[in-house]
Amino acid sequence: MSVNRKIAEALEKLTFEHREVDYHHHTYEEDMGQYELVKRGDMKALEVGRRMFEGPTTGSLSDDKLKNYQYLFVASITLACRFCIEGGMGAEEAFNLSDLYIRQVDKCRSVEEVFELRNAMMKDYTTRMQRLSREAVYSRQVLRCMDYIDKHLQQPLTVKMLAEELELSESYLSILFKRETGVAVSEYIRRKRVDTARRLLEYTEFSCVEIAEYLCFSSDSHFSRVFREYTGQSPKEYRKQNYQSHWSNTSENV
Repeated sequence: MSVNRKIAEALEKLTFEHREVDYHHHTYEEDMGQYELVKRGDMKALEVGRRMFEGPTTGSLSDDKLKNYQYLFVASITLACRFCIEGGMGAEEAFNLSDLYIRQVDKCRSVEEVFELRNAMMKDYTTRMQRLSREAVYSRQVLRCMDYIDKHLQQPLTVKMLAEELELSESYLSILFKRETGVAVSEYIRRKRVDTARRLLEYTEFSCVEIAEYLCFSSDSHFSRVFREYTGQSPKEYRKQNYQSHWSNTSENV
């Protein structure tokens, strides 16, 4: 018997069983509505999402209760991720966030842990979209430029290179980017590299030299000078102040 035939028979059987007990899934409008709230940065998404995810009409994807909710979590974050991208969140940020949460749910050992993580995930995406909605709305060309920069911070970046990637002239890209963001492309790249360096100093054990090389600073001293310009501290001072305090609160933050 073919796989399609088996699925067709199983579908008919499941549909019959659901009719017998008057079981119904959420409507499409109900299900998508919670992600529309996330997309708009509306905190109502948390309560609506919690009620639907933990309610009696949640789908059944496995006979094992824990696995069932882990699978449902993956389906849920897949939708949240894509709705947020549609709403203007950078694709790389949205997908990386999704990857990290899916890795976390794989470690959950109880349904309650999955519920807690799902609530945290919905709040995280909604908060990010809420913050995004307060910021300026950028054109597609500028968003594409930002996305390319975010994905290639570990490589040398120039306006010429970006313009070629976007199939725009250098002058047009420079003028458009400055007009919409208020900063030059080169300034935006420096800020993103410093922001990334801060996270690497907080969350990893890479040395300052390794971080400087990874983020394409010309030297360790150049990295220190630029980092201090934006943060008021040297990279070593910043790590000393933030690294240990971060890890002491890791479990609470998660």
